[in-house]
Amino acid sequence: MDVLRIRGGRALRGEISVGGAKNACLPLLAATLLTGEPCVLRNVPDLSDSRFMLEILRRQGAEIESAGPNAWRVAARNIQPKTPYELVRKMRASVCVMGALVGRLKRAEIPLPGGCVIGQRPIDLHVKGLKKLGCSIENRGGVMRIDASRSRGNYIFLGGRYGSTVTGTANILMAAALTPGLTRIDSAACEPEVQDLCRMLVKMGAKISGIGSPTLEIEGAEKLRGCEHSVIPDRIEAGTLLLCGAITRGDVTVRGAIAGHLGAFLDKMDEAGIPFETPAPDAIRVRGDAAGDFRPIDIVTLPHPGFPTDLQAQFTALLSLVPGISIITERIYPNRYMHVPELLRMGADIAIEGPSAIIKGVPALSGAPVMASDLRASAALVLAGLAAEGETWVQRIYHLDRGYEKFEASLSKLGADVVRLKDTDMPKEYLDE
Repeated sequence: MDVLRIRGGRALRGEISVGGAKNACLPLLAATLLTGEPCVLRNVPDLSDSRFMLEILRRQGAEIESAGPNAWRVAARNIQPKTPYELVRKMRASVCVMGALVGRLKRAEIPLPGGCVIGQRPIDLHVKGLKKLGCSIENRGGVMRIDASRSRGNYIFLGGRYGSTVTGTANILMAAALTPGLTRIDSAACEPEVQDLCRMLVKMGAKISGIGSPTLEIEGAEKLRGCEHSVIPDRIEAGTLLLCGAITRGDVTVRGAIAGHLGAFLDKMDEAGIPFETPAPDAIRVRGDAAGDFRPIDIVTLPHPGFPTDLQAQFTALLSLVPGISIITERIYPNRYMHVPELLRMGADIAIEGPSAIIKGVPALSGAPVMASDLRASAALVLAGLAAEGETWVQRIYHLDRGYEKFEASLSKLGADVVRLKDTDMPKEYLDE
């Protein structure tokens, strides 16, 4: 099993580009099942999640071939409605093929994905939306069997306990694109990744209005056509790299960082006294070396355009070194603090009170062996390791590989001392723990 060894204390400097957005490419790949004509998807990040989704499309019957670097051609001429459990269980987001199968085939058999380490993420809103479209749904043996032969457009409210549902909105969008009649979705997710899906569906011939707003209207089409589409840059990767520059007091320019996708995040950067500028429409430069002490802040994660939950763990790592008391309140996934015990091992002072993390800034962190529990937690531990004194060994980095393409190579390009090794290369005293 691979690990990262990080020798901290180096200020990162230079320019780096981000890849395509993981959270956009998965539903975009699923959307290729809506047509029998070929689709070409570009700027697809080379991630374990992307590879899993491509394998799911193959198992559904799609023909897939490379169309160049980070590009794939998908031809879903003849597909079948059953999705294999052994793949769904490896990647929860694979449930987004449900909407495409319902729209195209008017039936689907999808294994229930279950929860995950950051808490339960039920698909009740997905089911509610499909039922509003007139689908008949039966749960037998952990498999949802969906009959959409009598589906019609309808009004659907998709708000839930923690706000709108991103994957649920994507599923209903894809199903409604080929459902007769007008469908109106209220409390639709507004994330840039949902907007990107809408733009691809429009290229395919879907009729969608209200893109970017919480109210979407979809006039069902008889069929959709193939298209070419490029995945938007990954705003979470961009935010993570900007925080790497800030926490190391470096000077980092991130290409592919679109300020309009990171409004709430940049607002908190500004509030914390972290200098940044936008030298181009698709670039942000952070100047951690040009600041005095950063300031403690309060953050509440919320659906877009609020502060993204996927950048909460990384900001926690930075705030652990900011003098004073900062408070982060997690409103999307209240259990999303698996990184905190590992940060405590490195000398952070953080207390969890209900959905909030109370962070008392410490003068320095100390390198230690730490264990990644999920994707964004692993990124937070890498950030902490970059700023810590001594060596940090981040284990279970297969989580990191789900959302960051060759992350250690990007950091090395900026001057970090980080290498990927085997766990057997770790110091013996760490292996004995």
